[in-house]
Amino acid sequence: MAFIRIHQDRIADREAAKALCPFGAIAENASGALEIGAGCRMCRVCLRRGGGAFEFVDDAAPGVDKSKWRGVAVVAETDPEGHLHPVGLELLGKARELASKIAHPVQAVVIGARTGEAAEKLLAYGADEVHVYEDPAFEHFRIEPYANALEDFISSVHPSSVLVGGTANGRSLAPRVAARFRTGLTADCTVLEMSETTDLDQIRPAYGGNIMAHINTPKHRPQFATVRYKIFPIPPPAAPHGRLVRHTLAADRLASAIEVLSRTPKPAEKGIEEADVLVVCGRGVRRPEDIAMLRELAALLGGEVASTRAVVEAGWLDAKRQIGLSGRTVKPKLIVTCGVSGAIQFVAGMGGSETIVAINSDPKAPIFKVAHIALVGDLYTIVPELIARIKAKKEAK
Repeated sequence: MAFIRIHQDRIADREAAKALCPFGAIAENASGALEIGAGCRMCRVCLRRGGGAFEFVDDAAPGVDKSKWRGVAVVAETDPEGHLHPVGLELLGKARELASKIAHPVQAVVIGARTGEAAEKLLAYGADEVHVYEDPAFEHFRIEPYANALEDFISSVHPSSVLVGGTANGRSLAPRVAARFRTGLTADCTVLEMSETTDLDQIRPAYGGNIMAHINTPKHRPQFATVRYKIFPIPPPAAPHGRLVRHTLAADRLASAIEVLSRTPKPAEKGIEEADVLVVCGRGVRRPEDIAMLRELAALLGGEVASTRAVVEAGWLDAKRQIGLSGRTVKPKLIVTCGVSGAIQFVAGMGGSETIVAINSDPKAPIFKVAHIALVGDLYTIVPELIARIKAKKEAK
C-alpha cells in the first residue's frame, strides 16, 4: 500500500509542516513526532512543498503475471426467452477493436436457459469463442448462480478484460464477481482504450460530469468495466469463424436463496433509446401544458419526446424519458433540443447523435457547442413555425 513517510530530521519548522496539508492530516503524535493521519487524501502537496521532508513510498505487491491473462471477454445478456440484449453486440464490436491492438482473442459468455439463438448471433458478430452456460436454473436472473457461472468462466479462461452491459442485471453481476477476484471495476465507461501492456484505460465522467476520470487496474486481473447501452455502435455481421464452448456447473453452484414463483411480463414499450428522432423538452419550456407543442413536433417527425433532468424533477415527464448521466444514453439520427442549456451531464447522454438541432434564446448556451444546426431564438416562436412548415410540406405531397 502506498504511503507518505516523514523524515523528522529534515523538518525545520514543525508548525509550517503541519500547515502544508489542506486536509489537516499532519499532526504530532504522543511522542511529539509528526505523522500522517487518516485524513490524508494523497494529494501530495506536502511532497511538493515540504523541502524533502516528505517521501512517497509505494510498497505495493508486484501484481499478477499479465501473460497468464489473455482475451477481451463480453458478458452477453439474454432475457428468459433467450433474446440477446443489443448492448452485448455493441460491446462485442468494441472488444474486437481493443483485442486487435494486443493480438488477443474476443470471448463472449452467455448464461441462460435458452442460449442457442444468442450464441449463434454472437459468433456472427465477431466472437472468437462463445462460452455457453445453459441450464433451466438460469431461466430467471438470480445473482448467486449467475455470479457462479461468470466466476467459473473467468477461472477457467482467464480473460484479461471483462466488459459488461450497464443494465440492471449487469450492474448487479459485475461488482459481485469483481469482488471475488479482488480486482477493480469501473462503472458507466464512455471511452475504452487498450495499451500495449494489456492495461485497459477506462474513461468515465466524474464529479457530476465536470471531469473525465482515466482509471487503470495495472496490478490486478481481470479488469472489469460496465458500459451503458447506446455508447458504442453495433458492428456489421460477418461470416462466423469462432467456436462454441459449453460449460456446466455443479448442482450446488446453481442453487439460490431466491425462488421465482411467477413472472408477469411488462407490456412492450419503445424507449427513447430506440427512437430515431427525439424532441427534447428543457428548462426553457415554461409550463407542462406546453409540452403538447413538442409532442406535436415529435409526432410529425416520427419521433418521441425526451427531457432533461430539471423537467423530470418538476414532475412534467416520466424519468424514463430523461437523457443524461443520471438518465438514458441515446444516439438518434435526429435530436431537436428545445430550451435546453446543454449542461455537460446532458450532453454526455446524447453527444453521439447524428444530427443535433438546438433551439435556445441564449446565443452563448453550451448546447450550441455540440449542435450541428443552431437556431437562436424563442422556442415559442420557432417550434410553431417548424410545425407549420412540416405540415405544409406534408400536405403538398
